[in-house]
Amino acid sequence: MSERTGRQFIRHPTEIPVEVHPADSAGAPHRARNLSLGGLSFHANEEMTLGSLVNLRITSVEPAFESAARVVWCRPVVTGFDLGVAFLNAEDAYRARMVEQICHIESYRRRLIANEGRTLTPEAAAREWIARFSESFPDPDVH
Repeated sequence: MSERTGRQFIRHPTEIPVEVHPADSAGAPHRARNLSLGGLSFHANEEMTLGSLVNLRITSVEPAFESAARVVWCRPVVTGFDLGVAFLNAEDAYRARMVEQICHIESYRRRLIANEGRTLTPEAAAREWIARFSESFPDPDVH
């Protein structure tokens, strides 16, 4: 992915795990780093082959988000590998964006409890997050 595409990635809350594994096997959860309308980047302990298919799963939403994706880049780092995967179709990419907003709202709700002692219902947290942060959430139509 180009640097231009990389800047369009949305920061995924690190406390919400994403399970990523090769399409033909089971795997361990990874922590997502960025999720965009087109894909996701994450850290893994093992290298994945460019062009290979992987399955993604986010279980912190109901129903769980599941999608296939293709490995588009893999970079070795000191602690393993940073990988980027692209969604295979526009519908999964759109659903992932909606899931990403839900993850950000839940992360916001957890921070309010931890930092301010304020407990909000998921609906109240969504209204507050939208009012405060929706304008800064990257627009997928702006390139």
